[in-house]
Amino acid sequence: MTDHRVTGMRLHCVSIPARATHSHGSGDVGGIEAVLCELTTGSGLTGWGEASPWPVFTGTVEGAAAALDRYFRPLVIGRDPVLVEPILWQADRVLVGHPEAKAALECALLDLAGQIAGLPIAEMVGGRHRDAIPLSFSVANPDFDADLEDIAAIWDSGVRIFKLKTGFGDHAFDLMRLERLRETYGDAARLRIDYNQGLRAYDAIRRIRDLEAFRPDLVEQPVPMHAREALAEITRAVDVPIMADESVFDVRAAQRGAAARMADVFSLKVMKSGGVRRCLEIAAIARAVGIEVYGGCMFETSIAHMAGAHLMAAVPDLTLGCEFYMSTYYAQADIAQTPFPVRDGQVHVPRRPGLGTAPDPDALARYRTRLLT
Repeated sequence: MTDHRVTGMRLHCVSIPARATHSHGSGDVGGIEAVLCELTTGSGLTGWGEASPWPVFTGTVEGAAAALDRYFRPLVIGRDPVLVEPILWQADRVLVGHPEAKAALECALLDLAGQIAGLPIAEMVGGRHRDAIPLSFSVANPDFDADLEDIAAIWDSGVRIFKLKTGFGDHAFDLMRLERLRETYGDAARLRIDYNQGLRAYDAIRRIRDLEAFRPDLVEQPVPMHAREALAEITRAVDVPIMADESVFDVRAAQRGAAARMADVFSLKVMKSGGVRRCLEIAAIARAVGIEVYGGCMFETSIAHMAGAHLMAAVPDLTLGCEFYMSTYYAQADIAQTPFPVRDGQVHVPRRPGLGTAPDPDALARYRTRLLT
C-alpha cells in the first residue's frame, strides 16, 4: 500500500481518420475509434489507458465508455493505484466481458503504479527481455496499386514483415498480391497471411495449400472463431504454421486450444484478452506446450500500442514480432506527445517509468468526440 489515491477519472472518446480504408475478411475499417482513460491521483500523477474495440471483434466504443464510466469508476476512485490485481478482480465480478475497457483500466493503473515505483510497465509485469521488437505492417488496401506505393515507402524505413489481409476479394486477387510481393522483394520480405475468419472450413485447406508456394511465415485465423475443431484439423493438414486470433480470447480458450493443438501460434492482443497481465497468462500456457506467440493489435492509437510494446518486451520467447503500426503508418495523426517509437523497422520500448507516453492535449482536443468526467 502507498499514500497515493485515485481522485479522478476522465474518459476521452476519440475518432482519428485513417490514411486509407483497410479491408478484412470480417469487414472494412476507415479509422480509429477509441476511449482513452485518464486517471489522476491526489499526489499529482496521471495515468493513461486505452480501450479500442472493433464491433465485429470485441465490442463498441459506446459499450467500453459505459463500462468504464458506470461500472469501473466506483471501483477505482479513492483506491491505491498499485492494487492493480484486486481492482481488476473486482471489475471481473461486476461486469462480464468488455475486455477492452478492462485493458484500459489496467493500463492506466499500471501507468500510475510504474510512476510510483519508478519502473516501466514491462518491469512491473515480470521484467524486460528485449528493448526492440520487429514490426509487421498489414497490407489491406483494396487498391493494391496504392498498397504497393505504401509498401515501398515502408520498406525504405526498414520494415521487412508484411501481413496480407485476405478473404475480402477473390482467391485470384490474393494469389496475385503474394506473387507480386515475392517478385519485388524476394526472400528479404517476410510474408504473413490473415483471413480474419474469411474462409469456409470446407474450402480452407485447398486455398491455404495454394498460398504455401509463396513461403509465408504463417496463416492467421482462416475460419470463423467458433470453428475451433476445423481450425485444429487445418493446422494438422497444412505445412504452413497456423495462427489463432479470434479463437483465443482468454485464458480458458488458450487452455482448450493448447490441449487440442488448435494452432501453431497464438496472437496476443491486449484488447481482446483484457490487459497485459492476462496476455502473459496466455503466453505462459502457449509456452508450456510449444506454441509460439505474436504481438497483435486492434485499431489503436499509440497509447494502446505502448501497452502492447511493454507486453511483448516482457514475453520471454518472442520470435515473430508485433504489428503496432497503426499510429505510424495507418492513422492520419499520432495522438501522443511524442511519436510512437518506430525506427529501422522495429518498435523501441521506452525505459521511462510507467507507460512511457501520454496524449498531446491539443491532439486530444482535436480528435475528441465526447468527454465523460
